[in-house]
Amino acid sequence: MPKKDETKIVHEEFFTEDGKKATLVTKEGYDKLVEELEYLKTTKRKEVAARLKEAISYGDLSENSEYEESKNEQAFVEGRIMELEEKVKTVKIISEKHGDLKSVQLGTTVHLKNLSTTNHDVEVYTIVGSTEADPFEGKISNESPVGTALLDKKKGDKVKAHVPAGVIEYEITKLD
Repeated sequence: MPKKDETKIVHEEFFTEDGKKATLVTKEGYDKLVEELEYLKTTKRKEVAARLKEAISYGDLSENSEYEESKNEQAFVEGRIMELEEKVKTVKIISEKHGDLKSVQLGTTVHLKNLSTTNHDVEVYTIVGSTEADPFEGKISNESPVGTALLDKKKGDKVKAHVPAGVIEYEITKLD
C-alpha cells in the first residue's frame, strides 16, 4: 500500500495566496455558507440572547437548566460563526464546468465502473471541496480516498482507492 504522501496530489488551487488551506466550494456552496453566516449573526444570535436573558430572570443560576442550555447554545452559535467567517475568508470558488475535460479536477463529474463488484456497478460522483461533500448526493471531497485517487486521472484510466473497507478499483468511463 503506498504511503499517504505518495497518493496525495498537491494542487496550488487548494491553498490561499498566503499558504492557508483554501475552502473549496462551488458558487452554490459559497452562497449557502454566506446565507448561514448571515442567519446566525442576525437572527440566531438574537434568539439565543433573548433565551439567555429569560433564563437569567428565573434566578439561582447554579440550578438553572435553561440558563446552562442557553449558555451552551450561545457558545455553539459563536463557534459556528467564527468557523464560517474563516471559511468565507479563505474561500476559492471552483468551476463546475470545465472547458478542458481531459482529466479529473475539482468540479468534474466522473462516471466510474466499479471493478471490485461482480456486476461492475456504475457510480457517478462530482469532485467538490470538503465543505460541500455529500456522498448521498453524489458529491465527494477531493480529500476523500476516492477523490484523491481520481484527481488528474483521465477517461479510461483505472484507479485504486484505499478506503476503510479495503481497496476499491474503478475504471473512469466518462467525464462531465
